[in-house]
Amino acid sequence: MSFLLPSLTSKKEVDQAIKNVAEKVLVLRFGKNDDPVCLQLDDILAKTSHDLSKMAAIYLVDVNKVPVYTQYFDISYIPSTVFFFNGQHMKVDYGSPDHTKFVGSFKTKQDFIDLIEVLYRGAMRGKLIVRSPIDPKNVPKYDLLYQGI
Repeated sequence: MSFLLPSLTSKKEVDQAIKNVAEKVLVLRFGKNDDPVCLQLDDILAKTSHDLSKMAAIYLVDVNKVPVYTQYFDISYIPSTVFFFNGQHMKVDYGSPDHTKFVGSFKTKQDFIDLIEVLYRGAMRGKLIVRSPIDPKNVPKYDLLYQGI
């Protein structure tokens, strides 16, 4: 399903998307087009992109083509999904130590739709961090590779 969504293949394209997507949640899926979990996530993103078109713009970013952002967002697990609104990085409290990105695939289309709606409403109110509407048992668990001091 990767072919149904636009891809950003350079740092310049990612920068332009972050700067130019206005009044919508920018969804950047970092991963690989041939990874099975990424394909599962891409399927959910593609099926919801039309329904969310007034609230969100969804792009795919290959971790091998844009290593600058892969390092910047500490993408050590793929797929990882990062959110922006009007150039601001949006954070989500999933009940995990990392609020900067969603790691793994969403369990259902509705989980993703609910998350985008909460992000959009929070961003329109000026919030930079929102609480996840996703059931905690549907949020993938993983261990951080390092702990902050």
